Amino acid sequence: MSFFYNLKYFSREAAVSMVRNRILTIATVTTIAICIFIVGLALLITLNANNFIDRLESDLEIVVFLDNSLLDSQIKDIQSQIGEMPGIQSIAFVSKDESLSKLQRNLNTNDLNSLIGENPLPNTFKIKAVDAHQVQDLAIAMSNISGIYKINYGQGFVEKMFQVTVWVKNLSIALIIVLAFGAVFLVATSIRLAVFSRRKEIYLMRLIGATNWFIRWPFFLEGISMGTVGSLFAVLLLNICYRSILNNIPDITLFTLVQNSAVLVPLFVSLLIIGIVLGIAGTFISLNRFLKA
Repeated sequence: MSFFYNLKYFSREAAVSMVRNRILTIATVTTIAICIFIVGLALLITLNANNFIDRLESDLEIVVFLDNSLLDSQIKDIQSQIGEMPGIQSIAFVSKDESLSKLQRNLNTNDLNSLIGENPLPNTFKIKAVDAHQVQDLAIAMSNISGIYKINYGQGFVEKMFQVTVWVKNLSIALIIVLAFGAVFLVATSIRLAVFSRRKEIYLMRLIGATNWFIRWPFFLEGISMGTVGSLFAVLLLNICYRSILNNIPDITLFTLVQNSAVLVPLFVSLLIIGIVLGIAGTFISLNRFLKA
């Protein structure tokens, strides 16, 4: 019975404090909403960028060009050497006749043989690595195998792709940290002003024996309420905007926005929790300056 009475009292005090400082409360809720919205936007951009990069990495392959003078036994020996390398996911042999047929289909012609005479295309291996980050090392190792005269794996592009991945992740983390600190500061400022406006009441409560935790709870509920409302607004707006983008932008084969609810729902729930944690953190920082442990 005492628990529910205290909860009712704490909730009432928190509501009275937020109404009394309504301008600052609105400003804090709005700021938290903006911070969570931007954090969510950064996370969605990072999520879709990673999805795009994962697609590129899954399509990334090493093309090994073989000397035309090699015998079938030598080609099989090269295939065996490549297959024994650690980190190889798959290896497929493409004969020069298959390559010519594919080229003719792409050019929509059957007259290449008469135009070029003997097939000049080389036999090739198309290889995929278990980890795309190993592609460069594998290509270097394969270049030492006799009978291979050229290796193509998107040199330059692969390195830049990984650099962009690191840059996007670092930028997102930095932005999230800055926004989190800003939100905590605003919540702490709001709670600090609420504590200051009730300093006489708090002093009297301590004189009659109220514990610091009894005094803290209304402010914690206030911080939780501001964090919850602000993050809820941000999550709803973010969801509406993202769904609108999904419905109005056509899918591109290479770059498809993440639509899986199993990924998006936990993300939005996490943003809501982050808002609540920011509210609690701001309250805790503020109260520790006014109340002795």
